Amino acid sequence: MRLAPNLHRIGNDIVAAHLVVTPEGITLVDAGLPGHWKDLVTELADLGRPLADIRGVVLTHGDSDHIGFAERLRRELGIPVYVHTDDADRARGGDKPKTPMGPLRLGPLVGFFAYALRKNGMRTRSLTEVVPVADGAVLDLPGSPRVIGMPGHSPGSIAVHVPAVAAVFVGDALTTRHVLTGRTGAQPAPFTDEPERALASLDRLADLDAEWVLPGHGAPWRGSPAEAVAEVRRAAAV
Repeated sequence: MRLAPNLHRIGNDIVAAHLVVTPEGITLVDAGLPGHWKDLVTELADLGRPLADIRGVVLTHGDSDHIGFAERLRRELGIPVYVHTDDADRARGGDKPKTPMGPLRLGPLVGFFAYALRKNGMRTRSLTEVVPVADGAVLDLPGSPRVIGMPGHSPGSIAVHVPAVAAVFVGDALTTRHVLTGRTGAQPAPFTDEPERALASLDRLADLDAEWVLPGHGAPWRGSPAEAVAEVRRAAAV
């Protein structure tokens, strides 16, 4: 799905990954679920671009519904996969703390897990090699993505700011569709390790210059990061 010139999404409002497309190559932000591989291939075919044009995968964090087909790209094409140092172990299959599920509704919960099954979520392969990155790094990838540390959802959660496409990719630092309740609008994401820390990290988004805020779950947010952050804080206070 084309969101804007040079900005594309694969997946849907349940689980999504994003592409920054430039003449020099493509940067992929997150890798969804393993079954999104076919969506990626289809999207690139529509663009007339080969898989080899992907120069790197930047993970917003190391959870299984974001690493999806990343290991396949790394293993089959040698494409590097970047993840914050503090989530490198999680991306390689390390332990994830058990977090309370919180409020849920049966329909959205079943829908989320059914979609994950259809997209081979139970067959996600952990990374065997990653390129660790740190807060503030500007990566030598198409669009010159900048890493913004957003600890809370996980220790190494990041946002990825790409001014070239006026976008910030936020992973699970916030969501616009709660996968367990179906509630829409900018709000805190479920399965967050440290909810209060995650809310505090949102301050790092508020002053960014962007027209798109793109979460890993939910519809794209068209508007300023400051507006999205304000809505998340309102939702958290309810």
